[in-house]
Amino acid sequence: MKRPIEVIAGRLVAAQRQTAAFFMIAMTGLYGFNVMARTFVPQLSGSLAWIDDAARYLMIWVVFLAVGPALDSGRHIVVDLAWRHLGAAKGLIFRLIDVTGFLFSALMTVLSVQLTMFIAQTGQVSPTLELPAYILYIAPIIGFASLAMIFLLRVFGFCDAQRNRPDPEQTG
Repeated sequence: MKRPIEVIAGRLVAAQRQTAAFFMIAMTGLYGFNVMARTFVPQLSGSLAWIDDAARYLMIWVVFLAVGPALDSGRHIVVDLAWRHLGAAKGLIFRLIDVTGFLFSALMTVLSVQLTMFIAQTGQVSPTLELPAYILYIAPIIGFASLAMIFLLRVFGFCDAQRNRPDPEQTG
């Protein structure tokens, strides 16, 4: 039975995953529509310039929304060349990686909050979307906070998807 903290974290990760998927589909649809419209109705090109900015915004959001679910499911880059040779040191090395990952992600979350607040104070607005520019800078806050949460849960032994995968030597 999952502990409440695992249930909450799982729901947050699922929400991020689903939102990232929705944004990816929306971005693809918008960009496809833009290409088709510019090809078949070129006189609309000027009025569709906002789509390029929207696609860029969505891509940045997709990246930062997907980092937490990727770490949670063990889909981040891993060098498993020495995986089976680590022996007893494996647990200590992974704990060190998790603590370092948490500290880095927490620092990046704080810096992202500071940057977002600075951008919000400048009053910058996207020229084509007419949205406040700080909306774009909220994405790193969510992404790094998600990474920090997952690294912290790993430190305390709540989740470790990547480490529970089968050894290729034993399965193949």
